[in-house]
Amino acid sequence: QVQVQESGGGLVQPGGSLRLACSASGRSFSRNSVGWFRQVPGKEREFVAGISWSGGTTYYADSVKGRFTISRDNAKNTVFLQMNSLKPEDTAVYLCNGDLLVAGGTPVGLGSWGQGTQVTVSS
Repeated sequence: QVQVQESGGGLVQPGGSLRLACSASGRSFSRNSVGWFRQVPGKEREFVAGISWSGGTTYYADSVKGRFTISRDNAKNTVFLQMNSLKPEDTAVYLCNGDLLVAGGTPVGLGSWGQGTQVTVSS
């Protein structure tokens, strides 16, 4: 399985921006769809954004459409999540999954999970 590591989280004011990175190790995920999820304590993990192996197709949760952009650099085995116009409700641990299944319903992560990176949006 692909091992992933997330980075780039932090504390940001409402309206601010952050760029998260998901790096693969052990095996490339350049032929996989990859997804970002987020989790708040006491709530279920929530799909945020996904990208096909070529980068030609992207998927977003309604709550982040128009604010977040997912992209990938297969040469660097890395997927990015650019988050703009951040809101307090975006506060969560953001996790990456290197094997995303998109089958009509909500995308699910089939691969292993990293530790995640904390994003806190607060004034």
